[in-house]
Amino acid sequence: MDAPSTSNEDLEDADTLLTIGELSSRSGVAPSALRYYEELGLVGSVRTAGNQRRYPRHMLRRVSLIAVAKRLGIPLSDVEEAFRGVPMERRPSHEEWQKASRAWKGKLQERRRSLERLEHELTGCIGCGCLSMKACGLLNPGDALGELGAGPRRLEYDEGS
Repeated sequence: MDAPSTSNEDLEDADTLLTIGELSSRSGVAPSALRYYEELGLVGSVRTAGNQRRYPRHMLRRVSLIAVAKRLGIPLSDVEEAFRGVPMERRPSHEEWQKASRAWKGKLQERRRSLERLEHELTGCIGCGCLSMKACGLLNPGDALGELGAGPRRLEYDEGS
């Protein structure tokens, strides 16, 4: 498959630097979050002579993926891992994004399997109605709460007492 053609105008546009306000407006991510993501090394900026942040336009994709991950409850450490092979100092190639995408897909599949297991366990627990803390491996593995006595230990037990 041939790569899409790129005009000189597209190349100039790709080199455009965005202010933090512009990046925030385009991505829907608050400036404070952008600064935090930069502190974590998930995105990068350059500084002007007046020490203002300017973000390369290609950071918009990184920020958008971070926002999606956050919405899905994916930890930033997983995002960092997925971005590991994606360069920050230049616009990443299609191949570099594809490699990151495959890593990301593996993480999502792992997460999906984990959620399906949890759903199965929860459905069985809620559906059985046994109320047995000895038999329930989900809420009370190894019947650890049974050592505290009879009754609803999860509601009555105070760690400070």
